[in-house]
Amino acid sequence: MYNKFFKRLFDWLLSLIAILLLSPLLLLLTLAGAIAMGGNPFFVQKRPGKDERIFCMIKFRSMTDHRDKKTGRLLSDEERLTRYGRFLRATSLDELPELFNIFAGQMSFVGPRPMLVRDMVFMTPAQRGRHSVRPGLTGLAQANGRNSVTWEKKLAFDLEYVEHITLWGDVKILFKTVFSVLKREGIAEEGMATAADLGDYLLYKGEITQEEYDRGQAEAGTLLKQKNP
Repeated sequence: MYNKFFKRLFDWLLSLIAILLLSPLLLLLTLAGAIAMGGNPFFVQKRPGKDERIFCMIKFRSMTDHRDKKTGRLLSDEERLTRYGRFLRATSLDELPELFNIFAGQMSFVGPRPMLVRDMVFMTPAQRGRHSVRPGLTGLAQANGRNSVTWEKKLAFDLEYVEHITLWGDVKILFKTVFSVLKREGIAEEGMATAADLGDYLLYKGEITQEEYDRGQAEAGTLLKQKNP
């Protein structure tokens, strides 16, 4: 009953209250981000939402758009992640604009984190069941290690959550996430500035071939062109 009738109502009401209360902080971070990033302080990216409908998720930018002068390709995450960006990620303040996604009904406070489209295409049909609910600002995986846990565990946590959505469960996840953020745990994958994409992870582990990887990347590109937010 909670998932069907009350979860969305709570999301709408709580996101509205949070936006109003945090508006001074949101404005401050917008101005600080514009200065630190030398321009647009927001990062907008298409992500698969409920029923794999593509929407635009909004965050505060933590990385520059600097590219290799010879190839024109984006530099690595570690090279593009600024000191200000590290602060945003460490405190999870970069996630605050997602309150507007929650208010609009594209996300929930609690649910499987919205992955990249290029992650989705490498999931099994069973794993893609995580998209049967709205993605969340935080989720069971984030409350149990964030980026420090393996992809297998992340996806298993997501499916576990989908099968057992309760008000008390959501409250526990929110409190565990707050403690995790305060302790600054699991911000990045070990040895990395952020975390590896699912396709890269599977290729590195030898679970897919280079041909399968390239085919998945092409499929993700097609989905992004065909589905509009």
